[in-house]
Parts: sequence; C-alpha cells; structure tokens
Amino acid sequence: MAAGAAEAAAAAVEEVGSVGQFEELLRLKAKSLLVVHFWAPWAPQCAQMNEVMAELAKEHPEVSFVKLEAEGVPEVSEKYEISSVPTFLFFKNSQKIDRLDGAHAPELTKKVQRHASSGSFPPSANEHPKDLNLRLKKLIHAAPCMLFMKGTPQEPRCGFSKQMVEILHKHNIQFSSFDIFSDEEVRQGLKTYSNWPTYPQLYVSGELIGGLDIIKELEASEELDKICPKAPKLEERLKVLTNKASVMLFMKGNKQEAKCGFSKQILEILNSTGVEYETFDILEDEEVRQGLKAYSNWPTYPQLYVKGELVGGLDIVKELKENGELLPILRGEN
Repeated sequence: MAAGAAEAAAAAVEEVGSVGQFEELLRLKAKSLLVVHFWAPWAPQCAQMNEVMAELAKEHPEVSFVKLEAEGVPEVSEKYEISSVPTFLFFKNSQKIDRLDGAHAPELTKKVQRHASSGSFPPSANEHPKDLNLRLKKLIHAAPCMLFMKGTPQEPRCGFSKQMVEILHKHNIQFSSFDIFSDEEVRQGLKTYSNWPTYPQLYVSGELIGGLDIIKELEASEELDKICPKAPKLEERLKVLTNKASVMLFMKGNKQEAKCGFSKQILEILNSTGVEYETFDILEDEEVRQGLKAYSNWPTYPQLYVKGELVGGLDIVKELKENGELLPILRGEN
C-alpha cells in the first residue's frame, strides 16, 4: 500500500525535457495552477525538494507539479532568469504569477496552498498597478534605508548583493532589506516603479539612490556616509530598547509563544498583575542577546526592566511578587 502510494506521488510529478513540451504543458494546464521545479541532478537540495513536491502532489491533486532540468533545457531557464537551483515558478492561465528561489520547503508549501486556494487568475492590467504601486511605496518607506536584494544580508544570493551588503556594513549603515526572490510581484514591479532594471536597489527615505555601481561611486567620493543613516552603537541601541516601554521584558519568544519555561513563568506573573508591558525576543537578534548580558551584567534570560532599569530575572520577580513589591515597582511607585 505504502509503495503504491509512493509510486502514485512520483507519477504525479511530471518531467519536461524540451521547450516544445514545456510550452504544450503551459497550454494544457492553463486552467489550473502549474508549479515548475527547475532542478539539477548534481544538487542534493533539489532531490530533497523533489520529495517535498511529491508530498504536495498527494495533498493537492488539483495542482500540476513539473520537474525541468535547468541545464537540460537552457532556453526556458534563460527566458525565466533561472540563475540557481532549486528554483520554482508558479503559472496560472499560462502566465507566471510567482517565484521561489532556494530549498525552502515551508515557503513552497505556503505558496502552493495560497495559489491553489485562490481560484482567481492574475489581476487584469488595468486594476493591478494601482494596488501594487501602493504596496511598493510602503515597502520602500518601511525603513529609513531599504535594500532590495537577492537573498538576505546573512545569505546574499548574488555577487552584487553581497558586495552591496559588505559596503553598507563597512560604513556602519543601518538598513533593512527585502529579498526580491521571495516575491515575484515585487521583483518585477519595482523595476518599473523605480525605472531601474537590476538588483540590488538601495532606497533612503523612500528615494532610489541606485545600484551597486552608484553606491561604489558614492563611497569613493565619501558621500555615502552623508546620505545613509548610521547604525547606532550597540550600547546606544540597548539603552533605547530597554527604555522602549515603561515595562520591558527581554525573553525567549514573545507574549503569544514563550520559547523556554522561565520566560513562560515570568509572562504568567506579569499577566496576573494587569500592568501593560512590551517584550523583545532575544532569539531573533544575536547582537542584543549577547550585548544585553554585558550591558546589564546579568548573564541569563528573561530580564525585566522598568523605566530602563534592570529589575532582574525570574527568581527576583518571583520574590518581589511574594513580598507584595512587584506591582508598585511595575507601576513606578518605588
């Protein structure tokens, strides 16, 4: 039974070996969602993602899943700018509607579920740009300095993006980033919106500064430091964070989901007081996680601060609660 199911799943993932076969498939599958995996036999991560696709094919019989060897059909790979494997393209109505670069099984699953459940085809040209432009405007204003790149600062996925990140880090420039591989709509739309055809793209206060060549020129002329906002020193950043709210809890996880028993217990105590507080997840920022230990001279988490001053960890908070001192401290009465 299990073997039969595995064979059925494998059969559910078609293989394409030519341009003609690919174009015919686009035509035949126009009425459904078509997911194409551009893969290579030498890449182990592709084999893993083929297994993920086989599972998804079992869960979504209404979706067509296809494997296409990227180097075996170069005309198709070049047409769709496939520069690495694995890469997944999503088609509806013979039009490409989304893209995913890399071996990200959870993201692939999400995209398949989203597009499969959406019965609608891509919006018509006259209604789409307005919504997209609003979204792009929000994105380029999401931080004082926004970098649209291939990959992430921790894992750039092209040489130009890597060089851009290195320059920004070298100059201690504070920036947020957006991985254009994660959203095909943004990737294509921003080219038109900014009238700039390549990536990376750097924006300051919502204004396009340019790509890597421009940034290199600004660096050489010593203008880059004047244009881009500097990252605060760690100590300054920690001071701002500890004073972000009157009561600040630095913990593993967040209010909705504590990721250690100590953090869970301190949340229960704070919730029982009825006092408003904010949290910071130290698992999401290694710099803060390590820096706050030295800043506060307190080696463990959670850490509770009131008006920027360290109260202590779980044991201290428990003692204060038992002695009836916690609530006055949280209210700033002590």
